[in-house]
Amino acid sequence: MTSESIDSLPNICGSEEELAQATARKGPIYLPECGIDFGRIRSSFSIALHMHQPMIPAGGGDLRTAGVISNLKYMMDNQGVGDNHNASVFHWCYKRMGEFIPQLIHEGKQPRVMLDYSGCLLHGLWAMGLHDVFDSLKTITLNPEYRRAVEWLGTAWGHAVAPSTPVQDFRLHVRAWQHYFAAIFGLDAVSRIKGFSPPEMALPNHPDVFYEFVKTLLDCGYQWVLVQEHSVERVEDGGSLRQKHIPHRLLARNSRGETLSIIGIIKTQGSDTKLVAQMQPYYEAKGLGRVDLAGHCIPQLVTQIADGENGGVMMNEFPSKYMEVMREASGSDVPVVNVTEYLEYLQVSGVSEKDFPAIQPVMQKRIWDRFPKPAGPEALEKVIGELRKEDNRFHMEGGSWTNNLSWVRGYGDVLGPMEAASALFSEKALGKVATSDPRFRNALYYLLLTQTSCYRYWGTGIWTDYARELCRRTTDILNCDF
Repeated sequence: MTSESIDSLPNICGSEEELAQATARKGPIYLPECGIDFGRIRSSFSIALHMHQPMIPAGGGDLRTAGVISNLKYMMDNQGVGDNHNASVFHWCYKRMGEFIPQLIHEGKQPRVMLDYSGCLLHGLWAMGLHDVFDSLKTITLNPEYRRAVEWLGTAWGHAVAPSTPVQDFRLHVRAWQHYFAAIFGLDAVSRIKGFSPPEMALPNHPDVFYEFVKTLLDCGYQWVLVQEHSVERVEDGGSLRQKHIPHRLLARNSRGETLSIIGIIKTQGSDTKLVAQMQPYYEAKGLGRVDLAGHCIPQLVTQIADGENGGVMMNEFPSKYMEVMREASGSDVPVVNVTEYLEYLQVSGVSEKDFPAIQPVMQKRIWDRFPKPAGPEALEKVIGELRKEDNRFHMEGGSWTNNLSWVRGYGDVLGPMEAASALFSEKALGKVATSDPRFRNALYYLLLTQTSCYRYWGTGIWTDYARELCRRTTDILNCDF
């Protein structure tokens, strides 16, 4: 899995067995080399940087024949439009942690950062020939001197939102991202990835969809997932969380009575990049102390994620503030840590997942109150329909980084073609053609691109045109080549 591309397409499928072996890695990964004395700390904090650029059919004047290029390339080629002048700063943002981390470690400090890069961003950067970005990222990902400071988070290759992406397709996104990351950074690097960052922090709350979401993550080797605090509720009473700064046990239960669980790490507050750019989690953590959990006194963890390139505060203020806080927090009783090393510390201290408070996606308590027995999907849909009729605020559209944005309502012009392309892919390719077949890879590439969240977030205009064109290409490939 050393080739980034195969036949000019990104390496996103065909090596499932190799990946399964790599991602099944067990035992402590970060703790043995982290150098943090967890036993003496009072509290801790984590930050994650989310990076994304969509691929768009804008490499030419005719939409139907235009090449698919990174939105970053479009920005660079059209710097007089809107805020496209930021393209060169974005380029630097994608590689700058590879400058900051070595500098701080050489100063004797203990920096930390978690990185979440969408697959289509990485592919777009590679296609642009921006190998300086990859050289920088490889330094902090692969070099044993620096890798303890950096934790990569898995995500969906095409930045698809889980609540409204067909479950079989979301699994393809998750595996495609692992394929692509391994093709660039190697199987050992992908074996170190145990946390998952859902695009747009979108968490399904439909019981059957959520169950498949968790099953996908577990099957792909993930141990924990980052969740927005208002997208989950307490299992026992449906209330809001009492302890936001400790891990939780995120329960999944489907209409047939099957159950799964995964560790949920709570992302607090909003999505404002100021929270990370100005290192707010550090200052919040300084006001916290240890708490009792299952007879163990553990340090709390404040966790926050934000776009790593968007906004003037992140572009301009983050570097100096990050360096300042990393220097101040290193060796203190409120250190910066990455989530997996924190969880590994809890585990060797005798705290396990079963000790964490139980939570579930919002609005599920109301369902289970009326659906006590596993009566199947049809009975579940009947209960959901009844609840919708009684309360127009009740929905199964999932939770996200903002509780006033739907990823379903108002997007019929895009969702219709997306769903049709997905159904055709399932009918003609999925399970019928080998994943190593060039036809499968070509159709999968376009299918994943159609489901990029940007095509819904912007709603109308050229972004809708982009989405429909990508759906057309996907459909044509499936109808012509299969």
